[in-house]
Amino acid sequence: MKNAEIAKILYEIADMLEMQDVEFKPRAYRRAAQSVETLQRDIAEIWHEGRLRTIPGVGEAIEKKISEFLKTGRLPYYEKLKKSLPVDLQSLMSVSGLGPKRIGLLYRKLKIKNLEDLEKAAKEHRIAKLDGFGEKSEEKILGGIAFAKGFKGRMLLGTALPIADEIVKRLRKLDFVNRVEFAGSLRRMKETIGDIDILVTSKDHDKVIDFFTKMDDVGEVMARGPTKASVRLKGGVQVDIRVLDDKLFGAALQYFTGSKEHNVAMRRIAITRGLKLSEYGLMKNGKLVGGKTEEEIYNKLGLGCIEPEMRENTGEIEAAKNKKLPELVKYGAIKGDLQMHTKWSDGANTAKEMADAAEKLGYEYICITDHGGNLKIAGSLSEPEFRKQWKEISASGENPGVKILKGVEANIEPDGKIDMPDKFLKEFDVVVASIHSSFGLTREQTTKRLVEAIENENVDIIGHPTARNIDERRGVDMDFGKIFDAARRTGTLLEINAQPKRLDLNDVNAREAIKAGCRLVINTDAHSADQLANIRFGVGVARRAWAESKNIANTLPLKDFMKCLKR
Repeated sequence: MKNAEIAKILYEIADMLEMQDVEFKPRAYRRAAQSVETLQRDIAEIWHEGRLRTIPGVGEAIEKKISEFLKTGRLPYYEKLKKSLPVDLQSLMSVSGLGPKRIGLLYRKLKIKNLEDLEKAAKEHRIAKLDGFGEKSEEKILGGIAFAKGFKGRMLLGTALPIADEIVKRLRKLDFVNRVEFAGSLRRMKETIGDIDILVTSKDHDKVIDFFTKMDDVGEVMARGPTKASVRLKGGVQVDIRVLDDKLFGAALQYFTGSKEHNVAMRRIAITRGLKLSEYGLMKNGKLVGGKTEEEIYNKLGLGCIEPEMRENTGEIEAAKNKKLPELVKYGAIKGDLQMHTKWSDGANTAKEMADAAEKLGYEYICITDHGGNLKIAGSLSEPEFRKQWKEISASGENPGVKILKGVEANIEPDGKIDMPDKFLKEFDVVVASIHSSFGLTREQTTKRLVEAIENENVDIIGHPTARNIDERRGVDMDFGKIFDAARRTGTLLEINAQPKRLDLNDVNAREAIKAGCRLVINTDAHSADQLANIRFGVGVARRAWAESKNIANTLPLKDFMKCLKR
């Protein structure tokens, strides 16, 4: 799939145009990039069908550029822009507080091209002297550099999983391949991934390796052997493959799924039983006694089979010993998505188009939560505009199979107040309240801010509670114990936001919220119909948090879900 590669190019074009203070175009390229990034089909297939213009945000000019790249593998317009601005945008954009315009200014004034240049300039206090920066900005930049370095070399789950899915799909079509699975931290649904590991069983190892290393999107073959190979895709992602015999597939899958800490604990259990566990199987006195399936491995060690998302050595082995493993929420259990955006604010599709896409996912209900209040950058709606939207939804007849709820994503002000009148908020079916500004408050101030919002009788859901962006910005500092206590006490739902850059609440905090007696919802925060499919990333977080269906309010039918709300 070229989706990730093309989306990356479109995003970079948008950033480079913004660096040059070009108006309007950057937003158009970003909208197209966002749509391409979340496509559930290979963009090359859509191109061959002559339907690129059906992708939200892809107009005539962008269609020509995508077509040129798919046809030739190059885009001279993009290459010319990069040559004129020799800046490592990807690394600089990962520093919180640095957008394209500021990066452009730093390049023009200080010739800063990369993280190393940025760090040197900040330490020499040259940035503080520039208009629009200052000493505090310089300090934040140094903190952002440290954060960016910690993320370097990793990619978002939402980037890695579609790539792995596509490669697995290709391999499964081969008549000389028996079993295929991806492993590693990707199978455990971790929020960031180093590289992609794929395991295959086949009697013809050479054919598998040959096919894998000659895929169209391979940019470099990094290593090749008789049973394993490593490639770097043209988009920069490293993928490793191992070819095995069927009788060892389960043992290898268990081993390469990890985590390291989980595997160490498993090997200790094997030793206490006079066994040896490795990627080559479960052995007793040099004889293979288990390895074909993961279930066989776990059962022979006296354990129930532990779901991959739980394998972090945080109590799952003890739970398996005592037959107390939770029945994790299933990927198809969600019955409704309670946060999404349409063309009325900053989305790409109509409410009806979102409902149609939701019906294909088997949903019973959705909630349209276009922005309200003061978030003008996201196209927030006024009260008259919301009323027009409601009429449009009613006039469309909604969708016979999907109920559309009236919702809003409102903003939590620094003092905890909601930036919309209480009288109007009462008219919505669902109110999601989120932090979109003032991220630098103290722990005490942020905790007070969120508790105040949670205690507002009109607020049903706290959206992306820490307001983090995984690869750009840490979450706000708060006392989670006080937040969870307030949510439990008031019945306010806390969101696991499935947007790959957020996944917020994360697995650790979601697990603590469940222990505290809070109820959660999993929403996509979708800005296009395709993004509704991101729900699986949120479910992955919930499963890592040991969540069961009873902990997730939107696994309930509509009638029962509405009883969970405060109104």
